[in-house]
Amino acid sequence: MQTRSSQKKNSRLTADTVVALAGYGARSSWPSNFEIYQQGAPADGVSVVLRGHVVLRNRIRAGRGFVPSIVTPGETFGVEGLTADGLYVTDAHASDESETLYLSSSQFRAFVREKPGAALQVLGQLMRERCDLLEKLHAMASQNVEQRLVFSLKRMSGDRSLIDGDGRLRLELRHHRLLCEMVGATRESIALALGRLVGSGVAERRGVTFLIALSELTGHVAVEGPDTQAPFAIAAEQARH
Repeated sequence: MQTRSSQKKNSRLTADTVVALAGYGARSSWPSNFEIYQQGAPADGVSVVLRGHVVLRNRIRAGRGFVPSIVTPGETFGVEGLTADGLYVTDAHASDESETLYLSSSQFRAFVREKPGAALQVLGQLMRERCDLLEKLHAMASQNVEQRLVFSLKRMSGDRSLIDGDGRLRLELRHHRLLCEMVGATRESIALALGRLVGSGVAERRGVTFLIALSELTGHVAVEGPDTQAPFAIAAEQARH
């Protein structure tokens, strides 16, 4: 039986499938913090991240938001564009310098017709990403801040540009707002949770930078059962953020 961890290892589009897609789409390079599209804008087609990562953000109020997903290489975003009269349901930003591949809906239909084998892998990828969103909803409803932080750090590690030469996730000051919006917590709560990672030896702090040992991250938070106060804690955190 395939485990969840083994599924994660194969949870991105293969290089061969990306090459097949590239014959139908257009590559774009984005500078850091560039807004690719806005929530509510007409949506068409689908994009794949090739390098860097793209942050999908829902605006809550001025200067604040919630991040339902961070899209790393081999993953897709903007899938709303494959629906009839689609509208984007989030903002999309290239958080760091990033490269993406875009296929319009007509290009995607041609890809499905002409490359059905590769298209099946892309459709499987879209379904897997939907499962990931459902998994995150479960985490938001049932886990405490530290558990949700671990979940978010694992997602960030999908962008290999954030990994240092020792295989550790390099978390800089500029990433803290992103973590707050991914976890649904205040900066103070995130700082306390990171401090506990340092205290347990999972992370090392160098000034304002944290180095996270990914090999030790998975086993750090023991299975403690659902946190029944989590939904109320999230609401309180967001209200204070």
